[in-house]
Amino acid sequence: MAIDIARARALRFPSFAVEVERGRLRMFARSIGETDPVYTDVEAAQDAGHRDLPVPPTFFFSLGLEAPDPFGYLDALGVDRRRILHGRQRFEYARTAYAGDTLVLSERITDVTVKRGGAMELLEKTTDIRRGGDHVARARAVIVVRHPEVSE
Repeated sequence: MAIDIARARALRFPSFAVEVERGRLRMFARSIGETDPVYTDVEAAQDAGHRDLPVPPTFFFSLGLEAPDPFGYLDALGVDRRRILHGRQRFEYARTAYAGDTLVLSERITDVTVKRGGAMELLEKTTDIRRGGDHVARARAVIVVRHPEVSE
């Protein structure tokens, strides 16, 4: 079933807040193989000029999973979750976020691209991340929606 592009772009996502916890940052750093102690040791981070553990670059992607219903937008668009793949992600950074920060995430669908004659669609979701009134980062994720019933 093709995604209604106008409906996708019109979807409203409630903003939500996430507190960045040291333990979670340490676990994330270990899980991605980060060996720089700046990401796991507060003293090393402070010696490097940070006020606390900095958020590793790709950590913002995981924050979207803190939304009350992180995949509800797929259901609202009639997307069969069994037909999706993670396509790509990218980040634009404005400021460093740290352990102890409360970040507010605002998500929206920014694009839907049809590929292979409708056999797949690329759904782009953009997340703006703020601390207080300051823009911290923008994360973009592309979900690939496969439609195997469509022949090229």
